[in-house]
Amino acid sequence: MAPIWKSIHFSNILLIILSLWACQAASRTLNEASMLERYEQWMVQYGRVYNDATEKETRFEIFKENVKRIESLNTVGNRTYMLSVNGYENVTAVPSSMDWRKKGAVTPIKDQGQCGSCWAFSAVAAMEGATQLKTGKLISLSEQELVDCDTKGVDQGCEGGEMDDAFLFVQRNKGIASETTYPYTAADNTCNTKEGVSNQPIAVAIDHAEARFPILFKWCIHRSQI
Repeated sequence: MAPIWKSIHFSNILLIILSLWACQAASRTLNEASMLERYEQWMVQYGRVYNDATEKETRFEIFKENVKRIESLNTVGNRTYMLSVNGYENVTAVPSSMDWRKKGAVTPIKDQGQCGSCWAFSAVAAMEGATQLKTGKLISLSEQELVDCDTKGVDQGCEGGEMDDAFLFVQRNKGIASETTYPYTAADNTCNTKEGVSNQPIAVAIDHAEARFPILFKWCIHRSQI
């Protein structure tokens, strides 16, 4: 049978351990409550609103980790600056790499042939990916429309061009045709809006103030164009 003093000593140690555990648990609870309060204040300050409780909880966990990292870095004494919480504490770090093929946002490999239209392929690929991410549909778009129709600025079909101008063209044009409706030919051709008309309506404008408008209008009716 163990001596009484040993039993008492063991009981005291157990009580100390339980007390420490209880203190730590209480401290964690207080820290969690304090962090949650900071999070709520941060949401108000930066106007953050989430769709549901699940998203809010997920963002809270990210917020906590970022705040802890900031406080940990600020305790290092050899820094000449201090970090603080800003409006981006609930976002994760940018991944070191991203394969958009795995996200279904990249069309199969295309061949530009003997045409310097790499600028069109680059711009179209970006727009295809953006469209897929927005709509969930991956649609092959028309490089040829850019080659044929985007020629009033820097872009000059098979002679080369820049992606920025291609994006501006599509913006001004209110869209771009699909590869199916305006297929690639690897050559400079005349801008062919009939490629689009044969598959869907297109927008046109007529200046009715123009002196020839009555004559043109009668001619169109006679030719059954409208």
